[in-house]
Amino acid sequence: MVESTHAAGFWPSLYEPLRAAGRKVADWFAPASDASGVKDGYVINIELPGVKPEEIEVSVHGETLIVKGEKRAEREETKEEGGRTWFFSERTYGSFQRSFRLPPDADPAKIAATAKDGVLTLTVAKAAPAAPAQRKIEIRSL
Repeated sequence: MVESTHAAGFWPSLYEPLRAAGRKVADWFAPASDASGVKDGYVINIELPGVKPEEIEVSVHGETLIVKGEKRAEREETKEEGGRTWFFSERTYGSFQRSFRLPPDADPAKIAATAKDGVLTLTVAKAAPAAPAQRKIEIRSL
């Protein structure tokens, strides 16, 4: 009798190259970014050349900042010359998404986004430090 654990152990290893390829494709379409801290917050820069601001969606879900959109292909005519059709393209197109976990001191209600020269800049303010909890303690007579 063949144990089911043997078959279960076989299938994940068979599919692992496909999973790894999927992760590499996802990384290929993920735009390059950098993040830094400043005195009163954090700054994230994301390279999005050729993507219009209206094609980008920035949202916050819990403690995660999500940037997604799509870089659309431009249709170009090919050039025919001397019996050859010339066509060359190294540009990438398609949907993209990047997620950033917000630090514990970030204020998700105070995030601003600007776009200039193909770079999306997200500015995340730090939350104001919480005032120490104060309460009056009543003194009871015994």
